[in-house]
Amino acid sequence: MTPALEISGARARLGRVEALTGASLCVRPGEVVGLVGPNGAGKSTLLRAALGLVRLQAGAARLGGRDVAGLSDLQRAALAGYLPQERRVGWNLPAWRIAALGAANRPPRPAREAAMQALARVGMADAAGRGVLDLSGGERARVLFARLLATAAPLLAADEPAAGLDPDSQFLALELLREEARAGRAVIVTLHDLTLAARACDRIVVIARGATIADGTPREALTPAVLAQVFGLDGELIDTAAGPVLAARRAPA
Repeated sequence: MTPALEISGARARLGRVEALTGASLCVRPGEVVGLVGPNGAGKSTLLRAALGLVRLQAGAARLGGRDVAGLSDLQRAALAGYLPQERRVGWNLPAWRIAALGAANRPPRPAREAAMQALARVGMADAAGRGVLDLSGGERARVLFARLLATAAPLLAADEPAAGLDPDSQFLALELLREEARAGRAVIVTLHDLTLAARACDRIVVIARGATIADGTPREALTPAVLAQVFGLDGELIDTAAGPVLAARRAPA
């Protein structure tokens, strides 16, 4: 099965900073992959590089088996939907118009239908006609998440999709992404909450200082050794009735 997204040996600089130092990851149809690491580890840069939004100095990035460097913007948009970490919106457009941007490659009527369906899935159908700048920050985040769901691309990439959401909305967003994976799409998300990552993801990729440190099931990737090495935590994943929970404290200095 051809991976929906594959990046290997990625090296990239942001200004004078070497943001990626040989990181790799692969996302296949039908799975949810979580990308985790401390602040400044290179999570967003790796995701953007895989989508062709950051130029690689070394390594290769492919979407649907095709080198991203040879794809046009429209071709990349057809292969991947992207929710950036930045949630800023410049214009006070109705929520349905913002969500419809995810289906911009469709005719107007089907695009609006896709937007309305996506807004209903995130609990924002009643706000479809309201300006996004008149919404709360959490409501706006749900509208932008609906924009991601409205795309028909085979890959969904979300950078911190739980940011700005209350706990119930966080669980809803991740469950909706799992639904997309069950329908055959590939999903990759960056997350800071390791418990959320362990519960929502089939596989977790841990990066630190721009390099891949671990890649496997949540229990394989978030071992006590990795938690100590990468996050400075003394702990482990424990099983509960609600799912895995990270039980940890700061490691002694």
